[in-house]
Amino acid sequence: MTTIKRAKGFWLSISLSLIFFAIVQVLIGGGSLNPFYQNTLMFIGINIILAASLHLIIGITGQFSIGHAGFLAVGAYASAVMTMKLNMPFTLALIVGGLAAALAGLIIGIPSLRLKGDYLAIATLGFGEIVRIVLLNIDYVGGASGMQVSHLTTWPWVFASVLVTIIVIRNFTSSTHGRACISIREDETAADSMGINTTYYKVVAFAIGAFFAGIAGALYAHNFYIIQPSNFGFLKSFDILILVVLGGLGSLSGAVLAAILLTVITTFLQDYPETRMIIYSLVLIVMMIYRPQGLMGTKEITSMFKRKGGSSHENKNTAA
Repeated sequence: MTTIKRAKGFWLSISLSLIFFAIVQVLIGGGSLNPFYQNTLMFIGINIILAASLHLIIGITGQFSIGHAGFLAVGAYASAVMTMKLNMPFTLALIVGGLAAALAGLIIGIPSLRLKGDYLAIATLGFGEIVRIVLLNIDYVGGASGMQVSHLTTWPWVFASVLVTIIVIRNFTSSTHGRACISIREDETAADSMGINTTYYKVVAFAIGAFFAGIAGALYAHNFYIIQPSNFGFLKSFDILILVVLGGLGSLSGAVLAAILLTVITTFLQDYPETRMIIYSLVLIVMMIYRPQGLMGTKEITSMFKRKGGSSHENKNTAA
């Protein structure tokens, strides 16, 4: 029965998502949704992918990474080279961006994921800065002046990427591999003593998270007409980290909600940079004081509905 309920909930979520996609597509096609709101939707989608990918690394596996902007940059530049230099189709560029970021995740993950806590954070931060400095000194991709990129990112591409990202990460988390990652988060020493290859699972989670960050990078690059290394500094990594922490470490739903909330706040207050930063900071301070576990904690939205259904069922049994 539990499996059937999960399947029904999964297909219901997919159906609602497709309905939302169709409504937005009709509004865009009919000209009812102006470019500002279209661009806001693109940003929301890209930030959801980034938040979900980092959620797998920090929220599920418990690895404190603050170099996610490095994977975003690798995906952005790899895809831009594919379309602008090699004249390849956007579909291929999107895949190559993800694979390049995943490869970077493996390169940094294999030696550094033997580290823990603050040491791992410093190593990943160093990786992100290395990527940025290297891009600054490569004339082939424009160096510090940046690289011109065609606008190829569209609403269907963003929606499809978000949907695939959430489905893959959700299913991975629910699998035996995901349970192994969660056990590492809860107590790495105990997981290791139980025979779980902790380094292997940390590297796998890191590579999957990096892959989807690369996909987000490809969408990000082709949503603008120019990309620069300065767009991918350590402050960008902290922005992504805030999405995961605000949503709740261990909650995919929380990461998605936080990405939507903070993107909307940032976008609609962009004409007031001082006010925007004050409000942005106040939201984070109040959240950390009164709800340090984040919007959702470690729970998902679906568990709230299950609890309601379970409590009503228990009440019926008690009455009987």
